[in-house]
Amino acid sequence: MTKLRSLLLYFYIAVKKIKLYWKVMEPIILVHGGAGDTPLSRIQEKFDGNRKSVEAGYKVLQNGGSALDAVEAAVRVMEDDGIFNAGYGSVLNLEGEVEMDASVMIGSTLEAGAITVVKDIANPISLARLVMEKTPHLLLAGAGANKFAEEQGIPRLSPGQLVTPYARSILEEFKKQKGINTKKIPGGGGTVGAVAIDKNGHLAAATSTGGMNGKMVGRSSDTSLIGSGTYADDNIGAVSTTGHGETIARYCLAHAILKTMQYENKSADEATKETLKKMTAKLHNTAGAITISKDGEVGIGFTTDRMSWAYRKGNQYHYGIEPDQDFTKELE
Repeated sequence: MTKLRSLLLYFYIAVKKIKLYWKVMEPIILVHGGAGDTPLSRIQEKFDGNRKSVEAGYKVLQNGGSALDAVEAAVRVMEDDGIFNAGYGSVLNLEGEVEMDASVMIGSTLEAGAITVVKDIANPISLARLVMEKTPHLLLAGAGANKFAEEQGIPRLSPGQLVTPYARSILEEFKKQKGINTKKIPGGGGTVGAVAIDKNGHLAAATSTGGMNGKMVGRSSDTSLIGSGTYADDNIGAVSTTGHGETIARYCLAHAILKTMQYENKSADEATKETLKKMTAKLHNTAGAITISKDGEVGIGFTTDRMSWAYRKGNQYHYGIEPDQDFTKELE
């Protein structure tokens, strides 16, 4: 009888494990359009751009696609939009040029790819993915990254093709006011990013940016640093960050949020908000982040004045930009 009970118990545990393994997750795509000093006049455009980004990412998930495919699709939409500080719409360096950073990471294997100081590429996020999939390296920079893009058949745009009138105007404002009150100078609204969980429970994160308005030529941002701007681990969650890059990099913000979830047993939302507050208190600069946990919990936080964000789970669409704001729409 004891042996029979043991066999039945073993069979019960085995069945539970199989059910857990084959559990189908509710797919979620969560995006941010940058934390910072977004002017009131650009808020609706941010909402519209985030909605299109979520639609693109969720369509991938709805059709059974991977979390990686979803975050790439979502970020590409924002890179093409012109309202965001990524791709077309990126802020300019001191010489009036666009230099971009991007990174991707998948939670199942911890594989990642990143690029930095890249010029004249329409979709840096796709180039970062190619670094992950086609090279033995984690990060390619500058001319080397552009050469790799050419080898992969990515067309190089004409110089200045990614520059918008808005980017030119805020660079001129930066040059006029530098040394007076640079904290009040518009900065383009921050980095963009996306995190997703697919039906198989796999996570991915992607982040893309034009960097800091009026930056020195050759400056790299936190976005190109795995653990700072981007991180994903199927055992914990996925994070994309935005805000003051040097501060985010010094704090390893994305990784810090996930470790708070892992070791302090915090929810995605608690860990995101609490880690951001601790970073800002310690280093006196602001940032934002979006998080999805391995169980599908959503985390959204920022210590800046505003951060546009949006996500879809099932038929519910959520979005906001102000602190504690959460507009909800029921979709068909």
